[in-house]
Amino acid sequence: MSLFDYAIELSMFFFLSLAVLYCMRKVGYAVGLVDKPNARKLHQGSIPLVGGISICITTLYFIYVNQDEMMHAEWFAACLTILVLIGIADDRFDISYKLRMGVQAILTLVMVYETGMTLSHIGNALGFGVWAFPPFVDIIVTLFAVIGAINAFNMVDGIDGLLGGLTMVVFTSLGVVFYAHDITRSAYFCAVFVTILIPFVLFNLGYFGKVRKVFMGDAGSMMIGFVAIWILIGGTQGHNDHFVLRPVTALWIIAVPLIDMMTIMVRRIRKGHSPFQPDREHFHHIMQRIGLTPRQSLVLICSVQILYATVGLLGEYFAIPEYIMFYTIVGCFLFHTYWMTHSFKLAKAVRKWKGTEQPIEVQS
Repeated sequence: MSLFDYAIELSMFFFLSLAVLYCMRKVGYAVGLVDKPNARKLHQGSIPLVGGISICITTLYFIYVNQDEMMHAEWFAACLTILVLIGIADDRFDISYKLRMGVQAILTLVMVYETGMTLSHIGNALGFGVWAFPPFVDIIVTLFAVIGAINAFNMVDGIDGLLGGLTMVVFTSLGVVFYAHDITRSAYFCAVFVTILIPFVLFNLGYFGKVRKVFMGDAGSMMIGFVAIWILIGGTQGHNDHFVLRPVTALWIIAVPLIDMMTIMVRRIRKGHSPFQPDREHFHHIMQRIGLTPRQSLVLICSVQILYATVGLLGEYFAIPEYIMFYTIVGCFLFHTYWMTHSFKLAKAVRKWKGTEQPIEVQS
């Protein structure tokens, strides 16, 4: 295909995603699949939770028309569908997180069995040579990695445009890696996924009017995490040391969702709470608490993710030793954790600088 043909197809997927999203808004209202304001959600009015459903429908169409060029397309599509259905049930009826994680674990095992892909090694991340996992241990590690990624993307969805923006950065970064290695079809899938996301981000940010606003919902955030982690597993694992990118680079590409999830879970456990108990202590909440508006928080957090992804890609391109990249991102995690744990100091300094004595109200 020529670049013109690719552009035409991407345009088609953009308008298809836009049309599906527009129609699903009405379905969301009709079946009561809406997000209502409460103590943790300070938006105005009931907002349809159909962004993820629309993205899934368009993605499934892409898989259908390209199934001959995709390995295990049927199983991948089936797992996505089941995961989105569970997400819909959670959005509508608020099901137990144990049930959600149980389904995520089962789908992970299905993908492991059908594709044979596991997190079998982490490269030379520790500086003592390639660390490979024994049989069966690699499956357990893969389970934790997939469930962790799904919930990382789920947890980061807190302000308008944030999940969509971060996801676009992640898949653009992956597309760059695949294109650099001349893996055209995988790069094209990433481009399509970013294109499909654009209409949602526009609706989510209110560019089509606040009355047409939509949210992603758990259905979408879990699906995005699932797609991202399996692409990363496929890109970082290989036989005879042949793989597209090093495992440590994957950490940089999804750094913000991953670090935010780990930080918030550490804080909850230290307070004696369940790590899955919802609260208002995420990165985006802290940014608003120190005085940034939701839009400023969105720009700042996405910029941080772009910075992380750029560092990861540069480390890959210049072959910076894996252990240096790993210990550097561990340092970033510790730095992030410290400031989120001592956010009151940062908030006090920023409010003093801005001449604002009262905390800024955090919006959802």
